[in-house]
This record gives sequence, C-alpha cells and structure tokens, in this order.
Amino acid sequence: MTENFWKDKYPVGVAAEINPDQYPNILAVLKESCQRFADKPAFSNLGKTLTYGEIYQLSGDFAAYLQQHTDLKPGDRIAVQLPNVLQYPVVVFGAMRAGLVVVN
Repeated sequence: MTENFWKDKYPVGVAAEINPDQYPNILAVLKESCQRFADKPAFSNLGKTLTYGEIYQLSGDFAAYLQQHTDLKPGDRIAVQLPNVLQYPVVVFGAMRAGLVVVN
C-alpha cells in the first residue's frame, strides 16, 4: 500500500496538505469561519437554524457575560452539561472566547 493512498479520495477543492501554522489557536479558526460564512447555516435543531454569524455573536455575548458577571477567570475549567441543542455550541465557544478551558 502506498503512502497517502487516501489523497485521491478527497473531494475537489479539498487540499491534500495543510499549513499547521495558519492559525494560532482554535479561536482563530472559529473567528475566520464565522466571518467567512456569516450568512450560512451552522447548526440546526428542532426547526431552528443558527448561522455562523449568529453563533459568533451569541458566543461573544455569552463570553462577555461570563467575564462580567461570574467569578470565573481565564484558565479556569468549565464543564458544559447540555444535550445536543443549539445552546451547546454557543456555550462552548463562548466559554473558550472568555478564556476558559472546556473539559468535556
């Protein structure tokens, strides 16, 4: 079997190689993706859809709440106990944007 035999299975437009230094962290990926695809659907649940732009706005609002109205500090750990609902990505991304470490 040849090395990288899977590369011919990639869809058209998907790069075979990536630049691991393109983003300094996962939040940079989130920010760029949410800006680039702001009007595109990101998550849907129970008949409601949030766009990437809405996810970025709501997670920023939640991050601000965590920073201004709780005793949590950057580096603190937080577990998110939610089912698969639209609030989950908002809370996880918001916690990360507030500098918290999501442990689950």
